[in-house]
Amino acid sequence: MNILAGDLGGRRIKLGVVCDGRVIASTVIPARADSPLPERLEAVAETLAGLCAGLGTTVGACAGIGLSYPSIIDTANARVVDHFGKYGDASAFDLRTWARQALGLPLAIDNDARMALIGEWRYGAGRGCDNVVMMTLGTGLGTAAVIKGEVLRGAHGQAGILGGHLTVQLGGNPCVCGNIGCAEAEASTWALERFARRHPDFPTSQLGQESPLDYAPLFRWAATGDPCAVALREHSLQVWGAAAVNLIHAYDPELLLLGGGIMASGDLILPRVREQIARHAHTPWGRVSVEASALGDHAALLACEWLVQEHLSTIS
Repeated sequence: MNILAGDLGGRRIKLGVVCDGRVIASTVIPARADSPLPERLEAVAETLAGLCAGLGTTVGACAGIGLSYPSIIDTANARVVDHFGKYGDASAFDLRTWARQALGLPLAIDNDARMALIGEWRYGAGRGCDNVVMMTLGTGLGTAAVIKGEVLRGAHGQAGILGGHLTVQLGGNPCVCGNIGCAEAEASTWALERFARRHPDFPTSQLGQESPLDYAPLFRWAATGDPCAVALREHSLQVWGAAAVNLIHAYDPELLLLGGGIMASGDLILPRVREQIARHAHTPWGRVSVEASALGDHAALLACEWLVQEHLSTIS
């Protein structure tokens, strides 16, 4: 049976209809994350109805709706616990009541990084491996873990997802989470421009001409030998490698997946992270495999099928 799926990002909301491990229809709408959440959910409901109509069906004929959301989530009660600057009213909003009233469907929701891993674990690059962690390199650094075939959530919904907020630099940059020297505060897209402008070579760097300044031009200018870009690239690669070692030491996986938009430069990132893990990770049993994710934007949408099925099994 069809499942409605939504992935609420900071800039885009990806929406789809999923059936039997396939995204059979999808589209994207603007996130407008500074808007009230109920306002954007009206657009979500309308867009999902349009996707269903295009398939010759209705939202009411679906089994449920799954959501991927950029926050700590109380999955049992489908509540947003924190908001990190996106949809500031979300924690006060009853998503399950909205789903029943607007769609006539049960709803399940989980953290976006965890959903990306669930999608890869069930349908993508992690399929067949029940001890897998994932790190997504993008606007922030998202992480998640599956251990012995169980999705790690913890007592309060934050287990596994704060790997980007482990300290990698004592006395480093302050992070939005309140910690100092987090991997995310040292090497993520939101932190990059601030970090770059403090570098002594920035005034003469080609990076100063880039708007927005993100990792695509950084890697491009680094390849030409731009000193500032090279220094920032090397720092970021070291941070991501250190974060990967932290995840391996914390969760004892057999497989580490790397995803996110920055992995457009995966041909450079993957071998460097593998090298750092080989040098510094304590795994006397053998080597952790390190691979790129496979599903891209569809990972979290596909995870919605598994998530809704998990939720329905608890209420049946």
